[in-house]
Amino acid sequence: MWWPFDAFGGVVGLVWGFTRGTSDTAFSDHVKPRLWQATGMTERQFPKWSDFAPLLKPQPRTGTHRSRVVARDASIDDLRRRAKRRTPKAVFDYVDGAAHDEVSIQRSRELFRDIEFQPRVLEDVTEVDTSTSILGVPAAFPFGFAPTGYTRMMHHEGECAVARVAERTEVPYALSTMGTTTPEDVALAAPNADLWFQLYVWRDRELSLSLVDRARESGFRVLILTVDLPVGGDRRRDVRNGLSVPPNITAKTVLNGALHPNWWMNFLTTPPLKFATFESSTGGTIADHADRMFDASMTLDAVEWLRERWDGPIVIKGVQTIVDCRRVVDAGADAVLLSNHGGRQLDRSPIPLRLVEPAKQELGDEAEVYVDGGIMNGADIVAAIALGADAAFFGRAYLYGIMAGGEDGVQRATDILIADVIRTMKLLGVTSLDELTPDHVRLP
Repeated sequence: MWWPFDAFGGVVGLVWGFTRGTSDTAFSDHVKPRLWQATGMTERQFPKWSDFAPLLKPQPRTGTHRSRVVARDASIDDLRRRAKRRTPKAVFDYVDGAAHDEVSIQRSRELFRDIEFQPRVLEDVTEVDTSTSILGVPAAFPFGFAPTGYTRMMHHEGECAVARVAERTEVPYALSTMGTTTPEDVALAAPNADLWFQLYVWRDRELSLSLVDRARESGFRVLILTVDLPVGGDRRRDVRNGLSVPPNITAKTVLNGALHPNWWMNFLTTPPLKFATFESSTGGTIADHADRMFDASMTLDAVEWLRERWDGPIVIKGVQTIVDCRRVVDAGADAVLLSNHGGRQLDRSPIPLRLVEPAKQELGDEAEVYVDGGIMNGADIVAAIALGADAAFFGRAYLYGIMAGGEDGVQRATDILIADVIRTMKLLGVTSLDELTPDHVRLP
């Protein structure tokens, strides 16, 4: 409806200029502005190519195509959505799902979301120091990559890709006993990384000790003993999807594979997917493997037993009460990792974040305290450190990244978390991790 009025204004301007003998410039400078103001109309001009040219200038292209794609993901949730599109349902659900009704993981994430930060203002936060020390070794950031099984199932680049990102980031990487890459190959892929080895104790104790020896000989520095998996959790998504390791080829998987050709092409043209640290004579679900092989009779004596074989730091993962924090440290642990296995074992288990402050009060300087479970944002890491954790570990966050874009996706997930950590610290008014205190966080 504006164009008729604009046309009318133009006609009036031409008549005015003709009758008054004014130039177009004079009209534009003196008459037209007042005309537009008087009529309440928008001044318009015919666009020229010179106006468009700067907007159409191509932007410089850096990095790989894959890195440019994941660069558009602004959050871990964005990477999760991309991962869901790129990965077969059974594989995605293995990462995304949890045990039973998945209450534990929901509660962990809800607690992080419900945190209320208490910022300080009028503080100079020009420079922020995120560095720390984790079991005596410098780390650029207060986090590490948690151990996850079957990583090459998520993406063919697997554990080596994650270890390389950890090496560049200067933070720890933990390789799982259930990994699909050997300790030797991980060490070759990331020779300067701070490598940790996560151990499940088998019924065959000698096999467990042989894994410990291989990790030590490959240069792994820290041993993590996971203690919350005497039996496999009730992971219902895996049952419904018929997930097995190695994956079974059925009519359903073939149909789903047609929707994810890149994943299947990589799966079929790279070395067979199998457990790298042991030979499994039979397939089955994750819970099946755990029930057949894990030692359900393991007690506190296992800590002392491992101490005789491992002369480096020992972390106990899966501690969920303050009583057990005290027990494992008295038995010789150097650190405890407060964890409910990402909600994948006992459903309705304690929320690890709630245990951080009382655990630190109980242990003091006797042992370091770490936490995992539900971390999807760098602000989650900052909150954990403020409550007293020495470091936070995450698994799903980087697995969403590797499913979304391989090593580039892991790097993108890491970059997102780093940016979140720095931004949150600045907005809280702190310039170092030592300045973070429980006063900065209010739990619901």
